[in-house]
Amino acid sequence: MPETTPNPAQGRDEQAVARFVERFALDFSEAGFPRMAARVFVRLLATDEGSCTAAELARSLQVSAAAVSGAVRYLIQVGLVVREREPGSRRDHYRVRDDMWYEAFAQRDEQFLSWESTLREGVSALGAETAAGSRLDETRRFFEFLRTELPKLMEKWRAQG
Repeated sequence: MPETTPNPAQGRDEQAVARFVERFALDFSEAGFPRMAARVFVRLLATDEGSCTAAELARSLQVSAAAVSGAVRYLIQVGLVVREREPGSRRDHYRVRDDMWYEAFAQRDEQFLSWESTLREGVSALGAETAAGSRLDETRRFFEFLRTELPKLMEKWRAQG
């Protein structure tokens, strides 16, 4: 259960932190992010260390270890979290990377290329002159645009340091 008074060691009200975690996780899940993955991700973001064990995550979120396991598997897959093991430890630590957003977006190039290729097949199958084919081609052009513009945007982000 979250503490209800400020934590004197950190100057934080853990109940307020828990409310923030749930609210921001809800924002993520409303955008299509899996609910438990959102909660785990935001909980990791809200730690000074940016790292927790599965047991720590389960305890702070008041969920089962199995729920945390599925969530971190998803987060690792999408590149927002990495799994680490400290020397001599048998427990995995899950950590958000300092440059997680940059890496998550920068690694989309292959995914966009794959989608563009599949969409070309769809346009060919449906016919470019049909409404569906036209819609698919617009989708393909959108991903092509993102793929070519995203590296420029990421460079701007890096430059602001």
